Amino acid sequence: MAFMSSSLVLAGALVQLTLLLAGCREDEPIYIPDAVPVTMPEYTSVKGFYLLNEANMNSNKASIDFYNYETGKYYNYIYRAQNYGVVMELGDVGNDIGIYGSKLWAVINCSNKVEVMDKNTVVRLGQVDIPNCRYIKFHGGYAYVTSYAGPVATVFDGSQSQIGYVAKVDTATLQVVDRCLVGYQPDELEIVGDRIYVANSGGYNPNNYENTISVIDIDTFTEVERIPIAINLQYVKADRRGVLWISSRGDYYTAGSNIYAYDTRKRRIVATLDCPVGNMWLDGDSLYVVSSEYSKISDTYRTATYQIINTLEMRVVNERFITDGTEQSIVQPYGIAVNPITKDIMVTDAKNYVTPGRLYCFDPDGHRKWDLLTGDIPAHFVFLGNNVNEK
Repeated sequence: MAFMSSSLVLAGALVQLTLLLAGCREDEPIYIPDAVPVTMPEYTSVKGFYLLNEANMNSNKASIDFYNYETGKYYNYIYRAQNYGVVMELGDVGNDIGIYGSKLWAVINCSNKVEVMDKNTVVRLGQVDIPNCRYIKFHGGYAYVTSYAGPVATVFDGSQSQIGYVAKVDTATLQVVDRCLVGYQPDELEIVGDRIYVANSGGYNPNNYENTISVIDIDTFTEVERIPIAINLQYVKADRRGVLWISSRGDYYTAGSNIYAYDTRKRRIVATLDCPVGNMWLDGDSLYVVSSEYSKISDTYRTATYQIINTLEMRVVNERFITDGTEQSIVQPYGIAVNPITKDIMVTDAKNYVTPGRLYCFDPDGHRKWDLLTGDIPAHFVFLGNNVNEK
């Protein structure tokens, strides 16, 4: 089947599934997602995107939505529809999502697994068991997944803390073939050349946060260096010049969140941005950042921000990329993505974290194009198509 029609495969599969279930399971509940008409079709190399909804911890409600640019329609809960009968469905807390080759990978944190699906139909192919898994990247036929190693903490005093690791997974066999120890509670990772850079958080021990990036040599799969950056690191993204854009959550008291630029060639921090960060997305030379910082002192969230950093100039060049006032309707900005072709900006709203969230689409000038309901805590995106930045 030609790739140009690949995003239509999902729509066709859903129709076939509807007919199959209607004929075979009359005595059981049937979950078929409704196709929500959103906008006119768009024909580019980007065929659609998947949105992984985290859902609240212990709710077992992680879910995947799909937007089809070729039909202009949006589908909720597609994993449930395509994998009817899978015990516990997608699982508990979706933490990251990516595409590599023909497979769609979803990191399900509290279910201690990475779910692997067909990227066009979302039909389940298997799973990789990794405890307390967090983020995923791909390189040379392998998936690299960060793991907190121990159980999910309920008391944040370091008592449940053990050193984390990066798992190396064969993407053909779905087997873990190696592990590399890093720091405590490693979060996002990035690959530049023959090095893997891992953001260590130490988030289970707020009295002694980690403050380093672990550097792993891909060939030997061993940690070769620890680079001090800032406390409680979370995200790390590499631009085209090999500069890492690294986020710190801060301590939720006096130290706020921030972004640091580390040049992997010069081997030093080259910029510190006065930019609070909750999530970020790198598109070309633009780093899009959303934030609504939580303060333990006031037990409130600070005023939300929507900023763009020019990674070439290493400075904030846009203090408010939403320009039509729609930000007043967003309760908790949470996820962010940018269409690599049209440059439309996706921002998700987690609202109260226990009910369905909302997805907003803005044009490059910051005007709302459309918005709709999602699953609970909409968070993580990956675009589907030819020559797009699939993880």
